[in-house]
Amino acid sequence: MSRVQLEDILFKPPRILWHLVFWIVFISFFSLVYGSFEEQYGRQYLIQLTDAVLQIPAVYFTLYFLMPRFLFKERYIEFAIYLTILILGFSGLHWFNYVLIQDPIFWPDDDYSPHLINYGKMLKNTTKVYPVLILAIVIKWFKYWFREQKTNQLLIEEKLKAELNFLKAQVHPHFLFNTLNNLYALTLKNSKDAPEVVLKLSDLLNYMLYECAADEVLIEKEVKLLKDYISLEKIRYGDRLNISFNMIGNTGGRSVSPLMLLPFVENSFKHGVSEEMDEAWVSIDLEFKEEKLTLKVENSKSKHEEREDQFNYKQGIGIKNVRRRLELLYPEKHKLEMHDSDDSFLIILTLDL
Repeated sequence: MSRVQLEDILFKPPRILWHLVFWIVFISFFSLVYGSFEEQYGRQYLIQLTDAVLQIPAVYFTLYFLMPRFLFKERYIEFAIYLTILILGFSGLHWFNYVLIQDPIFWPDDDYSPHLINYGKMLKNTTKVYPVLILAIVIKWFKYWFREQKTNQLLIEEKLKAELNFLKAQVHPHFLFNTLNNLYALTLKNSKDAPEVVLKLSDLLNYMLYECAADEVLIEKEVKLLKDYISLEKIRYGDRLNISFNMIGNTGGRSVSPLMLLPFVENSFKHGVSEEMDEAWVSIDLEFKEEKLTLKVENSKSKHEEREDQFNYKQGIGIKNVRRRLELLYPEKHKLEMHDSDDSFLIILTLDL
């Protein structure tokens, strides 16, 4: 017998065992309660056993027929009607059980001769039925509710995981498309920097395709990714673009979701450098303080730049993607600000690590 099988036997007993435990506890409890009146615990235990002969079918008919068919399908009125009929019907059977079986066996010397048809007594015998029924319904309903909550939670988690994987997969082709455009521009100019771009692009793709598969990566790797990307842009734009990158503080071995910072830097180059601008610039500041990461990305903006371009900046694939990922991965643990002025555009991202 394997260890897993042994643990299943010890810690995951079959359902029938739990049902046996329930009935033993239920019968024993009422035997002690009613038996204490006359100090006749043995006789009272036998009486409770004969009652259970009728209680058991009433309980399981409710649990496995009425509840799945009506209660779990939110047909509450029908469930209440059928449950009431069931309780009244089994109350009558309990009265017959008392008259025909319990009274002759357990009280043979009693002079009391009950009538077989006594509606008042039959109604009184609902106390033999509804307590155990209500208890069983509450237990079953709680189990059903717990299972539904667990199932819904799993579905939500799977949906979020699928959405995150989709968002992460979007980053790769989006980044690759932009970088290949850069490489294409260099090859048209027969630039000597083209081989270096290919090499750096190879390193970047290796990181994205393999290391970014994890839920989190060391911030040091994300910083290196940013530096490599900035190096590619420096090669592309040369002296026409002034790039500033500053890092304050120590990453301290902290981790972050992969490819969370790159889209902001990427968009600053994509939308912040115009052919019409003589002195384009991009400023990137990355600060680590205690358990917080702050990224500030500011880029120049042409005075003649159309509003549509800034709208595209805010609503582009990269920004929309990272916004959604922040909502999923850092709920109430991030702050994203966008400031638009006449000559620059600034993004400030704060992450609670």
